[in-house]
Amino acid sequence: MHDQRSATGAAAAVERAAAVAVPEAAPALGDAAGRAGSKGRGAALAPVALVVAGGLSVQFGSAVAVLLMPRAGALGVVTLRLAVAALVLLVVCRPKVRGHSRADWGTVLAFGLAMGGMNTLFYQAADRIPLGAAVTLEVLGPLALSVFASRRLVNVVWAGLALGGVVLLGGGGFDRLDPVGAAYALGAGAMWATYIVFSARTGRRFPQADGLALAMVVAALLSLPLGIMESGSKLLVPSTVGLGAAVALLSSVLPYTLELMALRRLPAPTFAILMSLEPAIAATAGFLILDQALTTTDALAIALVIGASMGAVRSQTRRPGPRARG
Repeated sequence: MHDQRSATGAAAAVERAAAVAVPEAAPALGDAAGRAGSKGRGAALAPVALVVAGGLSVQFGSAVAVLLMPRAGALGVVTLRLAVAALVLLVVCRPKVRGHSRADWGTVLAFGLAMGGMNTLFYQAADRIPLGAAVTLEVLGPLALSVFASRRLVNVVWAGLALGGVVLLGGGGFDRLDPVGAAYALGAGAMWATYIVFSARTGRRFPQADGLALAMVVAALLSLPLGIMESGSKLLVPSTVGLGAAVALLSSVLPYTLELMALRRLPAPTFAILMSLEPAIAATAGFLILDQALTTTDALAIALVIGASMGAVRSQTRRPGPRARG
């Protein structure tokens, strides 16, 4: 499941403008050239598929977390999610703690802080405002990152279209939301943008998912005292622990691993625009798990967001890839 490329190869892949290098070939037969081109397009779409799969997992996990909040509280859910995820990743990855530079540990610490802050702020928001609205506000962080970090005008266009869909999905009713909940969601969006940046840096500095496992430990340790203060012994109820483990796997272990792998091959601006799919996925999860019906306006907003994401993907995969170093 883990990406087996070296840290050097991962760094080169993220820093390059294209998601992956398109294989160069000059076969004599036309069908051979077609197969090579198809293989290159498939390789370019692979990190996109990882991002989409991660989005599906995290949003359905968030819907389960909303069901868990009456039992454990928002901070308790965060603690369960991060603690279980940290344990799982430590067992699976068995990351090395020796041989890393001070800069490596600084990156992991910043990644863990961003991860813990993102989760804590988001669940505080979801405890006060509807899930769809919380995700809609939160995704403004990655969208802003895509505009500021991108060097291509077309990415600004796609980000603007996605932002229009996000605003439409909010129904123009953000002023009627709990202002504290809305502020938490916006703060989570800022942490999400920070998470994207340091996830990519961590992927370059650590092999496989070692850096993710270490950062998850940092996030879990930060959230632990908050969860204990709010929920106490409720965190030890077997059924609560079981649901918390499900949330951890769906919302942390699986999506963060997939996103870390994707960011090794996908530029941060394109990744950020793909995050605009999150409100659409959250709306679907809310409909299926929380019985939150979709309106016609919601459907139109989702179509705009998906269209923007598809445009970002197409503009990315059409770019000629750089030559691989010999």
